[in-house]
This record gives sequence, structure tokens and C-alpha cells, in this order.
Amino acid sequence: MTEPLVSIIIPAYNSEKYIADTLRSVITQTYANIEVIVVDDASTDATLQVVEGMNIKRPISIIKKEKNSGAAASRNMGYKQSEGSLVKFLDADDLIGPEMIANQVALVENDSCIVSAQWGRFKINDISTFKLNPEECWQTMPSLEWICSSWKNTQPMTNPGIFLIPKKLIEKAGLWDENLSLLDDTEYFTRTILCAEKVIFSSTSTLYYRSGINGLSTLNTRKGIESAYMATEKAANALINKQDDDRTRLLCANLWQSFVHWIYPAQDDLITKAEQKIKNYGGSSLKFKSGGYSKILQSVVGWRLMKKIKFWYR
Repeated sequence: MTEPLVSIIIPAYNSEKYIADTLRSVITQTYANIEVIVVDDASTDATLQVVEGMNIKRPISIIKKEKNSGAAASRNMGYKQSEGSLVKFLDADDLIGPEMIANQVALVENDSCIVSAQWGRFKINDISTFKLNPEECWQTMPSLEWICSSWKNTQPMTNPGIFLIPKKLIEKAGLWDENLSLLDDTEYFTRTILCAEKVIFSSTSTLYYRSGINGLSTLNTRKGIESAYMATEKAANALINKQDDDRTRLLCANLWQSFVHWIYPAQDDLITKAEQKIKNYGGSSLKFKSGGYSKILQSVVGWRLMKKIKFWYR
């Protein structure tokens, strides 16, 4: 039986420090039938030269963009040139375990399921700091139940490299929203997973998530926060359209409350809109989480004034 072709699509922007490690983790996979597509998003560093200069046996297709247009657009461009019946989107600074593709492919049942994996963080270049980050959703379950489980802590982990997706399911769910920069993965995978029948968990497949680098240039900018707002709105709507009941409404309200906790006290207009959505969903049960001196200050003056004080003195 012929092994299905797996397309691994890697958007890259100014990733010269990390992309070689990422590609090595891909080309050393025990699974043979893969195609690797790197989309250079008009990098201004040596990303392109690093990729072109790698001495590797497996061919890498390189798409060179003349204008920077973001990760979502790069993923879409790579996808349109892919030929695999199974697709993995992988960030240019993350790593995958050597048997990840083989183990995930072995679990694919049909074109209506997504295969997920375990994941953990490591600090910058020190893989010895890697620790798994177990989640309740690390199990096989229907797609709606997976989303509800993933959303319980209001910070769903939807790093693209976790998932292996049938191309036919992508065609059904649609491509990445190129208007989004921040939380584009939350929106995309909420929508895509809810189009699937179920999520199958591979306990022997691992994504190594590199943390401690400044990868989100849009974080805390107006553009970034607007993207997060739109992504949260689209994700919440996708869940409610799938099932509208007390449980899903509370999950959506808590997701919006998490958004408010994050941006407060800036962006008054978006806070007002988000709080109205929380009210429309019936209210939130989410408590503000803090640690260290912030937790002490919060216990005295409340989370809103605590955040204002930190905002004034940052």
C-alpha cells in the first residue's frame, strides 16, 4: 500500500537563527513520503540563504515572496502549491519529533478527522529545558468536545505544527484568514476542527514549541489587538453556530473575558465591545490570574486597578 504524501508547509520571516533546526527536524523524519515547502515572506535577514545553503538529501521547494504579507498568506500560498493528501503547517522556529509524521499518518482514519499531538516548550536554543504541557484535550474525541475541552482554560493551544489535516477537510473548511495576524491559528483551527468529525490524539507524536523569542511583532499594537478581537469573534461564532447552549455560551463569554483581561486598560472601544459580548452570552465565570507582586497587589486593589497601575508605570 502506497504511503500518502504529506505536505509540510513552513512560512518563514526573518527566521535565520532557527529555520535550519526546524528543517532538520523535518527532513530526518522516519516517514519517507513528504514534500517540504518553505515560503519566505520577504525576509530581510539571511533566512533564504540559510534554506538554500542546507546540504540535505530531501528536496525543499522554496517560494520567494517579494512583499511581506504575513504568515496566513504564506501558508495559503504554500498550500496552493502542495500536492499531498495530508497537510501539516509548521512554524519556522518549532521542531517536531523524528517519528511524528509516521505516527500521525498511522492514525488517520478518513478525510473527516484531524490528528493532534502532544506538545511542550523549550527556551530559545536550549532543548534540555523542554517540558511537556499536558492538556485535558490530549485524547481522541468528537470535534465539538475537543474544542470545548481545549477552551476550558481560555487559552487554547492551536500551534499549527500540532495537527495533521486531510487536504479534503481543508477544502471544506477554507483557507487561512489573511486579514488576521494575531490569534490567526485559534480562528483557523477552531473553524477547521469544527468541520471535522473528530480529533484523534497521537500520544507518540511531539511538537517542540520554542518559547522566549520575540516572534509576535504585532503583540500589543493596535493592529495586533484588532486581529485578536476579530479572531476571537470568528472563533466564538464558529462554536455557537455549531452548538448554541449554556456550555458553549459560557466558553465564549470566558474567551472574551480573557481578551478583556489581556488588553485592559488600553483600547477602550474594543473593551466596551467585548464586555457587551460577554453580557450577551450570559456572563463570564473567569477569574483574573496573576502571580508574584501582581497577585499581592490584585488582592488589595482588585485586578482592574492593578492593571492600571502596571500600565501607568510600565
